[in-house]
Amino acid sequence: MLLNRLVIAWMALMPSAALAQDVFEAPEGCEGVLTIQHRSCLVTNIWQCEADAPGEQWIGLFVQPGLYSVRKVDENFQWLETYYLFSRTVETMEADPADAASIDVLLRDQTDTYDFVTTSNDGTPPERVVGYDRLTGETVEIDDEPLLGTEFAFEVRNPDGTIERRGAGAQFLSERHRMFILGLSWDADTPEDVTDMSPIEFIYPGETGFFSANPKHECGATISSWVPEGE
Repeated sequence: MLLNRLVIAWMALMPSAALAQDVFEAPEGCEGVLTIQHRSCLVTNIWQCEADAPGEQWIGLFVQPGLYSVRKVDENFQWLETYYLFSRTVETMEADPADAASIDVLLRDQTDTYDFVTTSNDGTPPERVVGYDRLTGETVEIDDEPLLGTEFAFEVRNPDGTIERRGAGAQFLSERHRMFILGLSWDADTPEDVTDMSPIEFIYPGETGFFSANPKHECGATISSWVPEGE
């Protein structure tokens, strides 16, 4: 697929000053939808492409050094493909998961579980991701954007069943965009060590700062080397 080749081409450029641009440009055949400026020196850009299935979206996470990752999700926010720019690895979700993640189920039942497997191009063993999302019943408005409060927890398991890592947190669900938005996250073994990546600004096409490649909040003391979880 052309878009996959374009993303891999970005990866081949890393690390490169070319990615430290002021404005990000969506790949050819794609259109920018939304920019979110977060706490913890992070900005998210979201785009959609003509060649993709209805409801599929691409999410680019930018930290101070540049583009950190690109993830393709479907209408239920399943992690179809993830490209990590710094490590130049690609993760792909295996087809026919044991328990597919579903925003529809979450909205209907207040809780949704998931159980899926990802494979990587770096030769590491497949990883099984098991967890849940739950609506808290809280609705908040951030920068005039209505969001549903959620909580989540997950485990990443190796093929032999051993747990590689456990995460948890509280994030947001946008019904309008059918996507989860980063909030609080922590390692389940050290819950006191919380990272807050909550959204601060929602920026739409035509507005100042749309598709910015530069995070702007809490960057002075932030070392942008963390791995976002639950996005």
